[in-house]
Amino acid sequence: MSEIDNPRPFEIDVVGDVATLWLNRPAKRNAVTFEMWEQLPSVLDEILTHDVRVLIVRGRGGHFCAGADITGIGRNLGDAGVPGGYRDLNARAEQALADFPLPTIALIEGNCIGGGWQIASACDLRMAGRSVLFGITPAKLGISYPSGCVERTVALVGPSTTKRMLFTAELIDAEEAFRLGFFDYLIDDESLVERSDALCDELRSRSLLTQVATKANVNALVEGNPALDDIIARYEALAVDNEDLLEGLAAFGERRVATFTWRPIRN
Repeated sequence: MSEIDNPRPFEIDVVGDVATLWLNRPAKRNAVTFEMWEQLPSVLDEILTHDVRVLIVRGRGGHFCAGADITGIGRNLGDAGVPGGYRDLNARAEQALADFPLPTIALIEGNCIGGGWQIASACDLRMAGRSVLFGITPAKLGISYPSGCVERTVALVGPSTTKRMLFTAELIDAEEAFRLGFFDYLIDDESLVERSDALCDELRSRSLLTQVATKANVNALVEGNPALDDIIARYEALAVDNEDLLEGLAAFGERRVATFTWRPIRN
């Protein structure tokens, strides 16, 4: 199928309360265009119009994402500081995914390189197949890597490993990437979807309030958000004044699985 025949770079599937956001340029191994970075925040807003609990991010065609589409971007990769330019839209898109209020899982197959790692690192959890090839490659282009993703990568694997990957632009296999801490789950390729479904079921059985509060608190801590104390206080107040706490305590006392009902109020 040609790019002309398949014009939508993103597709959204919703099954029950699990949404899947597909990167949908399989002919280009889902390389991300300027327009895709521009569209991503509104696509995420669209997902929030559905009653979902978990978001999975995947790539069509057996690859997660081979990076930025260099042929369509060229020198714009270096336009740091230009309002509305490539780097500005790129940073906004990455942050929009990091700020998505519900649990997110990057389901990684094939290539996860450059801009693909930006997308994966902005998710909460990363699950990779054993055939994944991973790399962070701006040193092959002579550009600086986005600071937000550098910060997230350091938080995941530490400064030395981050420097190694960015200095060398080397490509490593899934076993090495998992050993270094880039991924949370390393799964046989043929079991990847089954294991992802099981993880979604597990997340859906737990308190969404706990998950949303944890995500907000951890993100604020990692990003050095000065409003961290206010964020903690806000969710602690919610935890005291909602039915999930009573249900959790009752389920514990009755030795049964809790049925949590809290959902965030959306504008």
